[in-house]
Amino acid sequence: MDITRIDRNFSASPVDENGFLFRDAKLEPFILEGLAWFAENNGEYYRLPKSFTTLDINQGALDLANHTSGVCVRFRTDSPEIALKAEYHAIPDFNHMPRTGIKGFDSYRRCPGEAKYIYNNNIKPDSSDSVSGICGTNPEKQLCDWIINFPLYCGVRNVQIGLKAGSVIEPPAPRKVEAPVLFYGSSITQGGCASRPGNNYCSMLCRAIDAPQINLGFSGCGRGEIALAHAIGKLKLSAFVLDYDHNAPTIEHLRATHEPFFKAVRSAQPDLPIIIMTKCDYPNYDPEKIATADTRIDIIRQTYLNAVASGDKNVWFIDGRTLFGEEDRDICTVDNCHPNDAGFYRMYQNVLPTLKKALNIKD
Repeated sequence: MDITRIDRNFSASPVDENGFLFRDAKLEPFILEGLAWFAENNGEYYRLPKSFTTLDINQGALDLANHTSGVCVRFRTDSPEIALKAEYHAIPDFNHMPRTGIKGFDSYRRCPGEAKYIYNNNIKPDSSDSVSGICGTNPEKQLCDWIINFPLYCGVRNVQIGLKAGSVIEPPAPRKVEAPVLFYGSSITQGGCASRPGNNYCSMLCRAIDAPQINLGFSGCGRGEIALAHAIGKLKLSAFVLDYDHNAPTIEHLRATHEPFFKAVRSAQPDLPIIIMTKCDYPNYDPEKIATADTRIDIIRQTYLNAVASGDKNVWFIDGRTLFGEEDRDICTVDNCHPNDAGFYRMYQNVLPTLKKALNIKD
């Protein structure tokens, strides 16, 4: 399908001075992923049900639902360049995370004969409330499948994808794993502090198995509210990763919420593969912090053990102490907590075998 023919089907701007035609990322043949309640939310870039209030979930999570972690747009084109422009809202300012991760977009492409998506380019935003630039390059003009990942830590609106006039634009190839993998957790799940969106371990995992992602990481605000568990239970998923250890404010809170959250999802979906994880960082020196971390691990492991004892054959446990590996663990974070790109890559490496096993994916 030629993009010039699409102009007769959709409202679009004229060819700009650089030869691009721009199209809203919400329009076909683009496919948006990562927004589980997109239709219910009237097409807003919002990661929770808009019907939720503070009676259902904490205000912080409601605010952070505006952030677009895990959201991406997919399509197929032979355009030699791919442009993007967008407006921002809800932009935080961090002193420990690159702007390219907070509010950047990055692209991956898979061309004929290639087995996987490969990083292509990214937009490096400035401090303004909008962004525009070249997000992908394809000088060979091959007909390739593209993924453009949205920012991890800010909200966006009016996202427009630009292709050179006369280029082919088609829907992307179907995913190998049709239903999304859903991740629920903390700022680490959300992607802090990856240098760009595609380097979050959740995104790495979903690229590796070619599956959609739903990211419900809420920085400091993953509290295990049961209303969210019930909402998750209604979704069609391929797997669920439960990892809000960091954001349970106390041991008592974790003990009171963790198993009920798991059971609510399991009750709704008896056969859904569920991976239960503890936090990736582990204190090195402080005996009191080590004791607290060990207690939290025990609580989360007990949820798993109780499930197995009840006959659950679709549940897996990952001890977070293994996620950074054994050697040079000190290189994996920016602040003894949030992973850098090296930390996220190690998390990806150590979660992938379990995810493949859960989904019965053979190497």
